[in-house]
Amino acid sequence: MSGNTICKTIRQYNKEPVSMEDMCKLLEIADDYGKVKNYVYQRYGGIKSIEKLYPGYTVQNEMTASGLRESLNMPSVYFYLAVYDALGDIKSHWSKVKKLVQESVHRNENFTPKDKHYLRFILKVNNCFESVLNDKPLKLPDTLQKKYEEAASDVDIRRLDNYLKRQVRRHLKKLHTDETDGFSISERAYRYGDHGIYISVKEKRKRIYIPLTDSNQYDRQLFIRLFKESGRLEIFVPIKIRVKRHGDFQNEVGIAFGMFDMLTTDSGNIYGEQMGEYVRHQAEWIQEQNRIYRNNKDDNPGRKRYEEQKRKMDERLHTYINAELNRFFRTEKPKTVYFPKLPARGRAGKVKRINFHVAIWQKGYIKERFLLKCREHSVAIVEVFGKGIGIECSECGKEGQKKKGLFLCPACGFQERDRVNAARNARKRGEKEQLKS
Repeated sequence: MSGNTICKTIRQYNKEPVSMEDMCKLLEIADDYGKVKNYVYQRYGGIKSIEKLYPGYTVQNEMTASGLRESLNMPSVYFYLAVYDALGDIKSHWSKVKKLVQESVHRNENFTPKDKHYLRFILKVNNCFESVLNDKPLKLPDTLQKKYEEAASDVDIRRLDNYLKRQVRRHLKKLHTDETDGFSISERAYRYGDHGIYISVKEKRKRIYIPLTDSNQYDRQLFIRLFKESGRLEIFVPIKIRVKRHGDFQNEVGIAFGMFDMLTTDSGNIYGEQMGEYVRHQAEWIQEQNRIYRNNKDDNPGRKRYEEQKRKMDERLHTYINAELNRFFRTEKPKTVYFPKLPARGRAGKVKRINFHVAIWQKGYIKERFLLKCREHSVAIVEVFGKGIGIECSECGKEGQKKKGLFLCPACGFQERDRVNAARNARKRGEKEQLKS
């Protein structure tokens, strides 16, 4: 992809509820789509199939000969997309497995530098990796063969290969999907027209018509998500947009994310002040609805209304998040932003009410949208080490304490809002790292 463009996903929606008859036809495709993916996961997700994954023609030919498409009576345009989707998931999982194994190698204090070099070489070269896992003779081009011999000299190959196999067995998972509410669709299986979209179904030469809320038309692979109960569907459209370059975006800005004030800058500006109110209101509403459901399990027809209301609340929250992020860029005009890494989801604490609020806080969505908008506006991103950033004094660097939203430093007497102090530290750490590099 060009450095002047980024990929962004937009959505299209149906204008009126999809009839149950048409929804069932679409759900049948989605169900078959999931079956094909699970078949591919089962057949090609193990170590014996690694050599078939690249470039994937072997898998395509074997799936054609398997007879699965005919048994499902599934149009080829959906069948092969499901196969390629599953292959992409398998390849991504193997990349994750290799990364985890590499991290284990790096942490292992019993390995010499030569041991680690050999294992990294095996992980990097696909032919070596596949041969080791399957105990097959190694066949490499001359240039790679020479590098392999250099890496394998003066190391216990058997011990290291066995270690590699154990680590792969530890991290490799059998992929499976239970999702039967969506499928990818290529240009051959749809066409836009009459302010809507015509989608191919399993009946030959038949398409169903879905009126849309907009008249935009696209010519690329789409993804369709189905909501049976409400008769809705969403069409996910990946588009390339040109990045914006602003001559007046010249400021260096440190920021800190929070659950109640969404984003605070090192200068003290706050964006998303109502975030805490949104989170509190939604958390209390969900808890109340769950209480009602638990007390009326046998006679409770309201789950459909619950899901629809929750969806609307999520959409309102997302609209608010995006509006506040846009306001941040308009106001701060950043050239570079510095922010601490958001903490990973940890173990639940002792206070259930706080746990529930944290679960509602959509930090993943906030970070995803923030990073996308940074790329869209050509803003440089510096993510800094976050450990201790909230209790370090941004004035003198000594350890302080947080109390009721304030940071207090006993060493120099500095006082500031705790989020502002964290944002100032993020900027200081980021600028220091940049000076080193």
